[in-house]
Amino acid sequence: MANLNIPATKDRTLDAFKGRMVGGGARPNLFECEMYFPDDAVPTTTSKDALSDKVRFLVKAAQLPASTLTQIDVPFRGRQLKIAGTRTYANWSITIINDIDFDIRTAFERWSNLINKHEDNAGIVNPADYQQPMIVRQLGRSGVGGPVPTSDPNVPVLKMYQFYGSYPVNISEIGLDYATGDAIEEFTVEMAYQWYDTMDPLAQTQVGTGV
Repeated sequence: MANLNIPATKDRTLDAFKGRMVGGGARPNLFECEMYFPDDAVPTTTSKDALSDKVRFLVKAAQLPASTLTQIDVPFRGRQLKIAGTRTYANWSITIINDIDFDIRTAFERWSNLINKHEDNAGIVNPADYQQPMIVRQLGRSGVGGPVPTSDPNVPVLKMYQFYGSYPVNISEIGLDYATGDAIEEFTVEMAYQWYDTMDPLAQTQVGTGV
């Protein structure tokens, strides 16, 4: 059994706790998403680059990804030996502010229709033709921690995840109501993906699988 080194009383003070809150803690409102769309999903009213840039600003809610190792219980003489099974990844959801040109929503609708057409239940059959990468970045406050991305020299990136083989599986409805005037429309999109990697924020290269 490993020896547990119990910290001295002085290490349990508020000042000790404060000293370990590096940069004041990561903030959930500091993030951005980067998404790529199949060429045929991009609306004719915009370009692929302009659409991706708009996504960076209008995705108002997302998550850093989760993953789960399944558990295998092996019975042995009245006990259970627990060993690791396979890794599973839950779908990833984003909430998007809808502006009046509907470019982002239209792109997701066109993307979904490429996979499975409304009129005849046909669509693209090769996953490589409709699955795309996505990136979510945890940002820091100006000048606090993390390397600095080339896109914005004033905002550091604390953590970055890249999703592989993603595609939309659900595009939510948008509620319409005569009585709602002081609100901006929003909708959610649920994305399936194959796996994710953490990435080097500066080099944007893989640094570990699902870590």
